Amino acid sequence: MKRLLSLLLVLVLVFSVVACSQPEEKKEEPKQEEKKEEQKEEKKEEATKEEEQKEEPKKEEEKANVVEEAVNKYFAEYPEDMEKIKQGDFIQKVKDGEDMFIIDLRKAEDYAKGHVKGAVNFPWGPAVAENLKNVPQDKAVYMYCYSGQTAGQADAIYNMAGINAKSVNLGFNFGISKVEGVDEVLTEEAVEIKPMDNMIDPEIQKAADAYFGSLKDGKYPNYIIAEEKLKELVDAGDESIYILSIRSAEDFAKGHIKGATQMNFGKDMHKNFGTLPKDKTIIVYCYTGQTAGQTVAALRLLGFDAYSLKGGMGMKPNAPLGWSNKEFETVTE
Repeated sequence: MKRLLSLLLVLVLVFSVVACSQPEEKKEEPKQEEKKEEQKEEKKEEATKEEEQKEEPKKEEEKANVVEEAVNKYFAEYPEDMEKIKQGDFIQKVKDGEDMFIIDLRKAEDYAKGHVKGAVNFPWGPAVAENLKNVPQDKAVYMYCYSGQTAGQADAIYNMAGINAKSVNLGFNFGISKVEGVDEVLTEEAVEIKPMDNMIDPEIQKAADAYFGSLKDGKYPNYIIAEEKLKELVDAGDESIYILSIRSAEDFAKGHIKGATQMNFGKDMHKNFGTLPKDKTIIVYCYTGQTAGQTVAALRLLGFDAYSLKGGMGMKPNAPLGWSNKEFETVTE
């Protein structure tokens, strides 16, 4: 009996030892769990980066489209007055005290010597873009420079920014100063620029900043080529340039600069921009340089390397500026 009890006791002890020695289910160590979480996060980040990379071209395209749409709208809705006001009509408005906003684009020292009453001074350059937000969007805006050519550029970009702007025909030197009785509306009293903080589309503002901030960086300052320089290129048969006349087809036929191509200026002309080369320097000329200024502004915003011919083809009112006023050769072929 004792032996039986001893045997049973031994068996109980054996079973107890075996039971206690059963391996516990292994718990996943914290480090492994953390590693898995890190891997999940890395995969999420990679997926996010891929999505962002896909979105970047779309965003850039959308930005480019904002500017392109503004250019297209400008010419699709182009008015019969060609975004200009006759110098005499402008001076009469000033005399009548009409509610309007006037911008003098000339140098500060010339503004100080005498300017149209009520005009603020945005000297040609970065200030023209910087002050977009300080120009009213609910009233007529008139601007003038020296000959009307740089005002044409500014006028186009201001309209694309949502400002109802027009340039004064032939500027201060060839237009305003020739109007009878103009002295009545000239003054040396400066007008303070008042902050308005108007909303301008960020992409239009960015394009304007780049445009007016790079006036001295192109092949020709202010995006204007001198008549003499163009003559040198024409005489040399330079094939890197593309000369574009935006005068009427009738006037083109009567005489144009050698090698020029004709395109009608005005409403819907943007539909023909696709025919222009982007691998050449485009020289645009009109009658006096004013509408060529508008065209160059649009073309440059679209990525063309464009410049306007100083004084255009030239007419009696803007002499001695312009190709024909310099008595340079024209052809009819």
